[in-house]
Parts: sequence; structure tokens; C-alpha cells
Amino acid sequence: MPAHTPVPEHRFIARSADGDRTVLVSSPLETTDPQRFMVEAETSRYLLGPWVLPAAELAAPGERAWHARPYVPALPLPIALAVNGGPLPERTVRALAVAMAENLAVMHGQNLTHAGLCPAAVLIAADGPRLTCFGAVRAATQDGVARRQVAGLDPGSLPPEQATGGQPRPLGDVYALGATLAYAATGYTMPEGAELPPALRPVVERCLSRDPTRRPQLADIIDELTGGAQAGAPAGFTAPTRADALLGPGWLPARLVAAIVHQSASVLAAEVRLPQRSQPHASSGPPVGAPSSPGSAHHRTH
Repeated sequence: MPAHTPVPEHRFIARSADGDRTVLVSSPLETTDPQRFMVEAETSRYLLGPWVLPAAELAAPGERAWHARPYVPALPLPIALAVNGGPLPERTVRALAVAMAENLAVMHGQNLTHAGLCPAAVLIAADGPRLTCFGAVRAATQDGVARRQVAGLDPGSLPPEQATGGQPRPLGDVYALGATLAYAATGYTMPEGAELPPALRPVVERCLSRDPTRRPQLADIIDELTGGAQAGAPAGFTAPTRADALLGPGWLPARLVAAIVHQSASVLAAEVRLPQRSQPHASSGPPVGAPSSPGSAHHRTH
């Protein structure tokens, strides 16, 4: 069975009272500095790339901390392994690896680091992964403070240099990527080498090097896992990516596709229950999508 992995934030699926909008709402853990959480959420609004799910709405100043992203029917990676009954197929892990490496490369090109990549930060949608939980490491503790025992952070995904309090850097994201891929392929972020599929073992083991200078560059990871194949011709207005060729029909096991479809149908069918109000003209409260929004239906997601 897959190892338990902590979730670095509270997450809910919320829908507006009129059923018009559905969002994924996140709020900080009790051990997280809410102001720092909001700073990281604000930064995520400007992230680029096809496999990222940044914040679209944030709590107003003075409100309880929260942010909302557009809802995409998806399963957190640990839930995907549980639904699948164990580790994901090599083809699925390879596609996840290339998509995530491509998006991390885009972030690094913006002079940003993810600083929170772990299995729970990866959502598996029908068309590919989505990266979430941006800045979870920084939001949990200040730089310079050891993070090994911080609630909500996955110690198996924390680069050694960040676990001891070092600043998050791009090669730390490479380590976290390796741990996340190891989890997808084996159910553990730090597996024995023999547990990894032979085709993935060399790149994952290099990503997990304790010495940052020995970790591969993201471009090298993409080349190794795609055999050097280039992106195809542009389709529509979206620039093609190397991951597109790996995310075609059949990239996800049928059980996961069925679970994603079931989740989507359940959310659409959920009834919105409006609270009873003693004053008919009471204010409508926080914006749609806030955890305390009176006109929203809420569903806890893992």
C-alpha cells in the first residue's frame, strides 16, 4: 500500500449558490503563518505553464486566509495510487515526470521556485497533472528554521538543504520532483533502488542526490524521458509541449479515469444548502469561493 503523505493545506471543493461557479478553496494549516501563506498564494497568481493551477482569488485584507483556484476534476496523487490499488504504470509516471519537469522549468525561468512539491501537491486530471501548494515550505516556516518536523510537510519530499532551513532553490525542486516520481512509481518517496522501474531508476536516483550539484537539470530529465523527441506542431493557440505526446489516450489507468468522472458528476449533482437567516437583508459575506461564503456548497477534498 502507498505510504501516507501529509497534505500541506486544507482543501475544499466549493460551489456558488446559483451553481454557476465551482472552485478549489485552500486555507492554511493551523501551524502555518497565514500572512506568509497569503504571500505565497499571491505569487502563484503569476505562474505560467500548462500544468499549473495557480490561485485566482484571494481573501481580502483582514479576512481569514484562503485562496481559490478554478476547479478541475482531479485526484491528488496519493488518492490516485489508492484508487489504482498501488503504484502507477511506468507510462503514467513518465508522462507525469515530463509534464511536471516542463512546468518547473517555466517557473524557474520566471526566477521562482515551487518550494512545496510533494505527492499531495500534484493533482491528476484526465488531461495531465496540475501543480498546487506553491510555497508550502516557505509558508510553513521562515528560511533559516529547520523544517524536519513541521506539520503538513512531507519529510520524504523535502530536499536536505531545505529541511535544515536553507532557502528554497531550483535544484531543491528537482529533488522534490524525484521524490514525487518515486512515490508515483513505488508508493514511497525514498524507495530502495531495486523498487524503481529500470527505465526510471537512473533519473530518479540522480534527482534524489543529497548533493544539489549532482542533480540533473530539468532539460536533461525531459530529454532522457522522451528520448530527445521534440514537441509536435502547434495546435490552436497553445504552444505544444514534450509532454503532449505522452498524455494521449490511455495514459491514465481506467480506474483513475472512472474515479475522475465520478468525482465530476458528484460535484455537479451536489445540492447547495443555504443557511437559515434571521435577518432577510443580511450581507452576503465574503466573495464566492471563500471558506466562509454563506452561499456555497463545500466538499472536503484530500
